[in-house]
Amino acid sequence: MIDRLTFDLNATCGDARAGVIHTDHGDIQTPIFMPVGTAGTVKAVHQQELKEEVKAQIILGNTYHLYLRPGCDILRQAGGLHRFNAWNRPLLTDSGGFQVFSLAENRKIKEEGCTFRSHIDGSKHLFTPENVMDIQRTIGADIMMAFDECCPGESDHRYAKKAMELTHRWLDRCITRFNETDPLYGHHQALFPIVQGCQYADLRRISAEYIASKDPEGCAIGGLAVGEPTEKMYEMIEVVNAILPKDRPRYLMGVGTTQNLLEAIERGVDMFDCVMPTRNGRNGLLFTAEGTINIKNKKWETCFEPIYKDYTLAYLHHLIKAEEILGLQICSIVNLKFYLWLVGEARRHIIDGDYSQWKAGMVEKLGRRL
Repeated sequence: MIDRLTFDLNATCGDARAGVIHTDHGDIQTPIFMPVGTAGTVKAVHQQELKEEVKAQIILGNTYHLYLRPGCDILRQAGGLHRFNAWNRPLLTDSGGFQVFSLAENRKIKEEGCTFRSHIDGSKHLFTPENVMDIQRTIGADIMMAFDECCPGESDHRYAKKAMELTHRWLDRCITRFNETDPLYGHHQALFPIVQGCQYADLRRISAEYIASKDPEGCAIGGLAVGEPTEKMYEMIEVVNAILPKDRPRYLMGVGTTQNLLEAIERGVDMFDCVMPTRNGRNGLLFTAEGTINIKNKKWETCFEPIYKDYTLAYLHHLIKAEEILGLQICSIVNLKFYLWLVGEARRHIIDGDYSQWKAGMVEKLGRRL
């Protein structure tokens, strides 16, 4: 078992970085996109397809959803999520904070933690920094997230400051609990703090400095892509990454579009996750290197060009119109394959030293509707 998650920086091109994260379940080449497996599965995609077709190096699980179902007792008996869902590569879990705080009508925030009601059966629960660490120990993720308060993008400065300060106090409690406990399944687990501060540069600086002072194994940037303008998101990434340690991986949580990924990579982000490729895929929207395709449109009804293996756009159009499950599966795989291809190409161009030129051309193409 490794003593600490490590990050090797292989190349830079401006602020864009290509590196390798080392975990007990394998290495992760960055920049990287992590498919979202909310409840222990990436929707409509088999684990074998994630490995062989999508080429996923790491996937994400959600603490809130896994805590509610199947529950910690089942996960502990199974030997953790790696064994439960037969995924032998790295796993990351978020803290559940975003999900809890999105339940605005069914939760209450206080110093101790956050009480909330389950979206499944209405039962009442409490998340604290301490039990969120315990839950993530039980899940067994290679990378765990600190418990934070994610405030809405339109929050005023006063509320954003209050939420950031609470996040910092909770972080200290997370670190204490993390240091008091040991991994349960024989592999190292890393703890990433989360930078908050909404869209206010002064708060983001304070938060980034606080997180950096904790000597973290990696850093996450939270509270973006939650309603603020895109340019404000990019500005906050620049503010934060100027402060976070350069020898640790940086994870931008819940982002986003293909253009968002490329812009954030140019600003020094290494890791991403988002439900967009699978959610949009299940609704018939495909991402390609030439732009997006709405496979429901009649124009694809007689397009016999292959889109995945021997499956044509016409066949996929038919499957989606007929509401066949195979259509959801193919669309999800196509989109995830493209996201992983895109970050792989970004890595190659960073190493080649021409990232900015390549990115400019890709962003223009990605914005097209085919």
